[in-house]
Amino acid sequence: MPTEDRELHVVLWGATGFTGRLVAEHLLQRHGVDGDLRWALGGRNPSKLEALRDELAREGGFAADALPLVVGDGDDLASLEALARRTKVVCTTVGPYALYGSKLVAACAREGTDYCDLTGELPWMRRMIDAHETTARESGARIVHTCGFDSIPSDLGTFFVNREMRRRHGVPCAHVKARVKGFSGGASGGTVASMLNMMEEAGRDPEVRRVLADPYALNPEGRRSGPDGRDIVTPVWDEDFEAWTAPFVMAAINTRVVRRSNVLLDDAYGREFRYDEAMLMGGGPLGLLRASALTAGLGGVMLAGGIGPLRGLLGRFLPEPGEGPSKEKREAGYFDIRFFGENPQDRGKSLRARVTGDRDPGYGSTAKMLGESAACLATDELEAGGGFWTPAAAMGGALLDRLEAHAGLTFTIEEG
Repeated sequence: MPTEDRELHVVLWGATGFTGRLVAEHLLQRHGVDGDLRWALGGRNPSKLEALRDELAREGGFAADALPLVVGDGDDLASLEALARRTKVVCTTVGPYALYGSKLVAACAREGTDYCDLTGELPWMRRMIDAHETTARESGARIVHTCGFDSIPSDLGTFFVNREMRRRHGVPCAHVKARVKGFSGGASGGTVASMLNMMEEAGRDPEVRRVLADPYALNPEGRRSGPDGRDIVTPVWDEDFEAWTAPFVMAAINTRVVRRSNVLLDDAYGREFRYDEAMLMGGGPLGLLRASALTAGLGGVMLAGGIGPLRGLLGRFLPEPGEGPSKEKREAGYFDIRFFGENPQDRGKSLRARVTGDRDPGYGSTAKMLGESAACLATDELEAGGGFWTPAAAMGGALLDRLEAHAGLTFTIEEG
């Protein structure tokens, strides 16, 4: 069946989880239950889905049976294929994806169903690309990972500053630096679980360690090399920002996504494009002290995560999947990321950009980013055909406009 004739636009898989419910609330606020987007709550437990729908109906003032429910077995490929045939897009929050997501990706790739998720699990993404790229291209399925804080601000921010550089000066940026100025919000339990699972995989599989260390691990075969080296792992003085920087824990995912975007966009940023990420810690001795302390803290966490008994102990002190901050804390959160785009011909014409979000990055903003990604895939006119895409390469300007209009993100060029 052609996807335009399918019953639904979007199935939100994992709707009863903490993040899934936030995505459902966003879709309800934006589209209602009888608007332009036909969407459904999806999961494996009918009673939990019904309870969620009843709660949403009471809060939203609509008849509960107006919002469809889709029940499936996440461990059964045939069940997931049947689910995928009913909708244009499957939007999933069920992680760690390496444990619970592979069959769903396979089902969508086979059935020509678009897919988006929140994963930051680099080795798993690489496995999915290698296993299902050909199938997705043939079926027309557009598979888009990393549609949350991993890695939309980095990916769309780089897309934005390069677009502005071409518009203003006729050239792409030779080098883009992303620097986290600030954020507020607790760690996502799902993100923590995914990171611990990756550490466990890396501890027993040298191929996983190799993929994690490869700065071009997500690039298509034949394009897995370039001018970028290892991620920033020590305190570094950044002259362009006049501040000390420290490693950013998500850089290992975001940088690979941005580099893949460049290739998928036919080298729109240039064959020798460079990209890196770090956190701004301030200037002077105090900035260096902050950068050193954060570097040491991250190093300790990574060391503990790489040792089995310590990894288990570490998990006791971190959020569990399904846990998250209160509504008040989510709404009080924010993120602020600065970009420096170097003009390859005249550094005096380099651009500075800023990407902000109006909710905590791990939950509030992430839920809105994922919901808008699903709606974009389902209803917008996009040039991307079947295959594995990044947010910028698949949705580009269409998604950027949606995020500014409906998800509380801003993309601005800082003049002067």
